[in-house]
Amino acid sequence: MNVENLPEADRVPGAPHPRDTPELIGQSAAEQSFLDAYNTGRLHHGWLMIGPRGTGKATLAYRIARFLLSQPIDDGGMFGAPEKPTTLDTDPNHPVARRIAAGADPSLFVLRRGGAGSTENDQKKNLEAGKFAKDIRVDDVRKLNGFFNFSSAEGGRRVVIVDAADEMNVQAANALLKRLEEPPENATLLLVTHQPSRLLPTIRSRCRELRLSPLNHDEMARALHQALPDTDLDQGALAALTSGSVGEAIRMTNLSGPAIYAELVGLFATMPRMDRARALRLADAAAQRGAEDKLDMLVDLIALLLARLARAGTLGVTPTPEATKDEAEMIARLSPNPHQARRWAQVAQEVDAKLRHGRAVNLDPAALILDTLRHISQAAT
Repeated sequence: MNVENLPEADRVPGAPHPRDTPELIGQSAAEQSFLDAYNTGRLHHGWLMIGPRGTGKATLAYRIARFLLSQPIDDGGMFGAPEKPTTLDTDPNHPVARRIAAGADPSLFVLRRGGAGSTENDQKKNLEAGKFAKDIRVDDVRKLNGFFNFSSAEGGRRVVIVDAADEMNVQAANALLKRLEEPPENATLLLVTHQPSRLLPTIRSRCRELRLSPLNHDEMARALHQALPDTDLDQGALAALTSGSVGEAIRMTNLSGPAIYAELVGLFATMPRMDRARALRLADAAAQRGAEDKLDMLVDLIALLLARLARAGTLGVTPTPEATKDEAEMIARLSPNPHQARRWAQVAQEVDAKLRHGRAVNLDPAALILDTLRHISQAAT
């Protein structure tokens, strides 16, 4: 692996790369599970890091990689067995830690999406420009052959991080499966997955699982301070919008998600007599050329707000904490009882189908968003 200051498909813009994240917060159970397997001599060759996006799966993978590559591979010989480690922590000044930080450890291979394009030259140019392929391809997986052949001559452990495994296409997944079926000696494969249901069942069956959970409020605050020390955004609001996902909080911050959500809440507050001018401004802003990421954010936030409406009416309580000013008042008015909550749940399904179909057939984004907001407004009557 060689960083070379290139854009990286597994890095959230505006955030430290997982290999540079100093502390993994809120996932002590997953760390202990791996450490127990290591200390009892039951170190499996394949591991799945499972959990919501942005909860530290890749950070854990790099912690494990540093740990494994810095541990002795023998039993101590004439000097006796070494003491069993009690933590996955690795001294940042350890040679392995320094090489991994520089992207230059020959015993670590990171499998991720490469540059877009059908030729090697196009892929290199696009990678330098930050234009990534939509999936991990079979040619990317085949590079493991050279890695294992070269590193085997060096001896010692070898580690592969796949980030993210659910981005592999079918051919790539089958190629990786062969490695899991016949793993090289002293090799450990760490597969990061946000959607394990997308993986081949045979891949899942050949790996042990490490499940990571969404962070609680205090853990989220610590993690956000670590990732975004200079942000002046309300961390409680960010936590409410992102369900304990630091990665999603960073994405929200980069794309002005809290401001977009506040505008949505203000618009919903005008329903059922929807403020058409306000809706037009919201739709036009997300449909501008080059604003695809903001359009994705708006679509996600519409789904989130509908879900919060349905949940509040079902439970009979407004969300705590508020994700933005006046959200609780708006939700209490639009979803006062379980009957209305069921209607919002139905609308959420209808809106999801409408948006997926509209985007699949390349409908005008502004018109699609405006039509979606009209549909929602009708449900508020």
